[in-house]
Amino acid sequence: MDIHPLCQALASCLIERKWFIATAESCTGGMIAARCTDLAGSSAWFERGFVTYSNAAKQELLGVDPALIQAHGAVSEAVAKAMVLGAFNHAKVQASVAVTGVAGPSGGSADKPVGTVWLAWCINGAVDAQKMVFAGDRAAVREATTAHALQGLLTRIA
Repeated sequence: MDIHPLCQALASCLIERKWFIATAESCTGGMIAARCTDLAGSSAWFERGFVTYSNAAKQELLGVDPALIQAHGAVSEAVAKAMVLGAFNHAKVQASVAVTGVAGPSGGSADKPVGTVWLAWCINGAVDAQKMVFAGDRAAVREATTAHALQGLLTRIA
C-alpha cells in the first residue's frame, strides 16, 4: 500500500490548521513516524514520535500506569488510550495517535490473536479507540496498522 498520498493529505490538513502531531508506537516500532517524516517539510507538522515497545517504555516515556497493563495487558483499549494521552500531553500537540498490538508471527492468544491491534487517537484532548484484526504476516500487519492509524488521524482532524 502506498501511504505517501495519505501522508500528503494529512500534512496539508495539519499545516492548514497550524497543528502538530505526535505518535506513540509499540507494534509498529516507529513506522508511523517514519512514514510521516518521509515527506519533505514534515517539521512543519510532525512534532515527535515515541517508540514504546516494552511495558517499561510505555510507563517511563508515556506515563502509562503499570496497573492498567497488569489488569488489561499491553494490547488493550485502556493501554492504547493511556498511550495516546501520554503522547498528547508530553508533546504538547493538538493531535496524537497510538498503536499497540500483536504483529506476529507468535505472541497471539485466543483473546488476542496475531493481527489484533488497538489504535487510539487524541484530538485536542478528546480520545477514542478502535480494535482491529489485520490479516497477513508481520509486515502486512504493521503496514496495515500504519495506514489505519494515519487514515484515522486524517478523518478525525478533517
